[in-house]
Amino acid sequence: MKVITEALIRGELKATEPEVYYIPEGKILSPAAREYLNQQQIDIDFERNREKREAKAKADAEAVEVSKIGAASANQEKPALKAKYVDYETGAGYMEKPEHMTQLFGNMLVDKNHPRIRYRGKLDRLQAEVVNAQAVIKSTENNQGLLEDLDNILSILREMMKCEVLDEAFSNEMIIGLNHEELRARSHNPMKYYNIKQMLLPEYSMGLSYSLLNLIRTSIRETEVSAVDAFKEKRKMERSDIIEELNRLSSALHIMMCKYLAGEYTSK
Repeated sequence: MKVITEALIRGELKATEPEVYYIPEGKILSPAAREYLNQQQIDIDFERNREKREAKAKADAEAVEVSKIGAASANQEKPALKAKYVDYETGAGYMEKPEHMTQLFGNMLVDKNHPRIRYRGKLDRLQAEVVNAQAVIKSTENNQGLLEDLDNILSILREMMKCEVLDEAFSNEMIIGLNHEELRARSHNPMKYYNIKQMLLPEYSMGLSYSLLNLIRTSIRETEVSAVDAFKEKRKMERSDIIEELNRLSSALHIMMCKYLAGEYTSK
């Protein structure tokens, strides 16, 4: 996914002063580029919303002309106030944020049950489950190796959330010390690497820490499904970088469960 930098924006807008900058499909703005547009008081929207916004702007302009004809004097009309918030779906403007809406990014608003907001809630809950698992593990067995791997999982989830909220590209090459190929190999053949059967069904006798790891694994799967709902536009995925990482994180938790049963964490 190509990132549009501040330098590119400055060059593109050098000879123009648009009211709205439309982000082309398949591209995202860097934080610096977004800040520059905000400083220039240029609204930000996606290319797919251009037709709706331009149609609305035309209708608004026609309505203003009609009101001018009926007014006693055009010179006495007050200039329209610029909307503080913009509806991400419809392009409608708001001076105050409605209670049922929240910010998707910048001044763009969506309903609080929008798929992107549902995804963020799932990701937030997932991070909470990792922290809770660490607190329990610390107080019960104080397994430092396991706590360190969970720290790595948590840092990746937090970076993922930041990149999505700021509309930045996400990239990560290693999880719990393993690259993508190593993750795939170990998760598909745990017998070879850990002497553990493939997809061993959890039960209470495997211990509290194992149960907590399995809970995190299932929550990652739920978050991945929510991400597909949030980022799927027709048949195209807008944030395949995030969805791919969630799939790898699920594999990482499976590996951690195998390592735990194999006793590899007890030596750390």
